[in-house]
Amino acid sequence: MRALLGVVGASALLLLTGAAPAAVAADGDGKGDKDFTIEDSRITESSGLAASHQHPGIYWTHNDQDTGSYIYAVDSSTGKTVARVTLAGVGQQRDVEAIAIGPDNQIYVGDIGDNDGVSWPYVWIYQLPEPKNLTDQTIRAKQYVVKYTDGSRDAESMIVHPKTGRVYIIDKQEDGGHLYEGPAQLSTAGTNVFKPVQPVDLWATDAAFSPDGQQLAVRGYFGGIWYDWNGGDLKRKGRLSVPLGQGESVTYSADGTKLMLGSEGEGSEVVAQDAPGDGGSSKSPSGGGSSASGDGDGGGNGTVKVGALAVAAVVAVVLGFRRLLRPRR
Repeated sequence: MRALLGVVGASALLLLTGAAPAAVAADGDGKGDKDFTIEDSRITESSGLAASHQHPGIYWTHNDQDTGSYIYAVDSSTGKTVARVTLAGVGQQRDVEAIAIGPDNQIYVGDIGDNDGVSWPYVWIYQLPEPKNLTDQTIRAKQYVVKYTDGSRDAESMIVHPKTGRVYIIDKQEDGGHLYEGPAQLSTAGTNVFKPVQPVDLWATDAAFSPDGQQLAVRGYFGGIWYDWNGGDLKRKGRLSVPLGQGESVTYSADGTKLMLGSEGEGSEVVAQDAPGDGGSSKSPSGGGSSASGDGDGGGNGTVKVGALAVAAVVAVVLGFRRLLRPRR
């Protein structure tokens, strides 16, 4: 049924927009990483992606709902899992939507989603050191309780600044959300309150910092936006092309020259494209340059085209139906 829904959704998008999927980036120039397919049958809902800091070509991912608290290290040269890490010291995960790596090789996992339409009074972020050896193992993690100043939020994007280690969340709203800033340091002793600091003109499903912390890439189902970080005062620079499908993840390659764009589903494909701005070529895989005046994918600037709205309606139906098929916890 999952495959059928994917075909129906993709076909509907093509019929409504007359557009083909974004072209796959060429294998190319030897910089950054290449396209790959996640081969592990246990990874059926890859919802986040993070490039390893210690192991070249390795990407960390996770399911949004799993039989336990796991993250997976996938070798991009083969698509095969080389390690599954079990998180000890945390409760039963609810909806894990994001993963990022901060300073000192610390992995952060965002249990911040809302798959079942529940207004959680709080969500969780987990932190653990990236293992030096890639073997199946158990690592004790810290668990942080997170609340928002303006009530519960559904979110799928969590980012950690590579220089300061500060954690941010972007909530997921069809008409555009906000960048939420956490405390300078997260604490396990009490509640960590996140506050909105900047609007984000996108129905965001994931986000990533460039390795130098100077750029922020935000993706959605139908497109993306990249910003100059500008000390947290975001400056919108242009649009990103994304592959067609239920796009749930984005990360920069370890060298910053590529954006790696993933999607949910069994046999999930991860597509590499040149990073925008200083990190790599500003051209998208489809050949169009990044445009600072573009209107993203469902942004709150009132310039969304009718076709994009129709696409959003179809995908909302498909994703809604897909959620109904999930077993309740």
